[in-house]
Amino acid sequence: MTSNHKIKNIYHMLSYAYKTLEETESGYFKPEGFEHIHDLFAAILIKGIGTQVKRGLYCDYVSECEAVTGLKGQIKVADTIKKQTRTTGKLICSYDEFTENIHHNQVLKSVMLLLLRQGDVTVENRKLLRKLLLYFKNVSDIHPTEIQWNMLKYSRQNVSYRMLIEICHLVVDGLLLSTEKGERRLSSWLNDDKMFNLFQKFVFAFYDRHHRELLPSASQIEWHISCGEKSKYLPSMKTDIVLKNEAKTMIIDTKYYSKTMQSYHERAKYISSHLYQIYAYVMNHSKGAGGVVSGVLLYAKTDEKYTPDEDLFISGNRISLKTLDLNREWSEITAQLNEICEWVKI
Repeated sequence: MTSNHKIKNIYHMLSYAYKTLEETESGYFKPEGFEHIHDLFAAILIKGIGTQVKRGLYCDYVSECEAVTGLKGQIKVADTIKKQTRTTGKLICSYDEFTENIHHNQVLKSVMLLLLRQGDVTVENRKLLRKLLLYFKNVSDIHPTEIQWNMLKYSRQNVSYRMLIEICHLVVDGLLLSTEKGERRLSSWLNDDKMFNLFQKFVFAFYDRHHRELLPSASQIEWHISCGEKSKYLPSMKTDIVLKNEAKTMIIDTKYYSKTMQSYHERAKYISSHLYQIYAYVMNHSKGAGGVVSGVLLYAKTDEKYTPDEDLFISGNRISLKTLDLNREWSEITAQLNEICEWVKI
């Protein structure tokens, strides 16, 4: 069972990462009482989908092609002749139908059913999910593995679906996993891949919301090559977060791993590849853009005896290794994030 603290903080992280999470008409709710992450996701979707139902489910035109009596849309002459439907008084016609049975709504229905069938969801939230499903009776059932995420497009008419679909994507990717026998089952969601992405999005969104004067960005750093053409085989240096003012730049690289330290001859050491990475970012940026550049490796805290917490000066540049404890009170987490960026402001 995930601790109440961590589940509460995961909700706050989601609120930052998906900016509309706390802005639904249903209002903000306190996540302290959730014992299972599945139940938290169910509650978020209940509020969000409930609000969408009040507005009306999004409808769009869907192309259909079938045998119909009379004329509807465009006659498919070749298909009509081939299938010999004229003998029954029908024509093969293609037409556009304005319907709520679109992929966006199919995704919502699919994930609600997934949580009902296999999730650790309270009796009360199960009842609410079933009530919402009544509004989806004209929407087709699809298996979560059949969802085509790249088909889901957004416009002014359906922008309210973006947050709901992103939460559904998290649920499907994180909870639906393969067993050794090839079956599908619901798992704990809190795996490193999903938390890594959420951790990275949250930290960026935090600085984007509270420290816009530092122009948060996720820019790409160019290799500083003194002469000749740049090699096409050089790896790209894509930063997680860059904060800057007129004189200083801070590059933050987030890390969410089960281990924040490595062992060398039974002694704890910083992970060399991480240090080399942030050092390369800092040195190439300082050579190319100029100014004072620092780097921060920001780890999510683990249960290890030793965790990174040090400020180093390497080749004249400050390289910091910091650990953020996601099980602490939320006010302490935000205070540490604010403290990290103080160097840029001084």
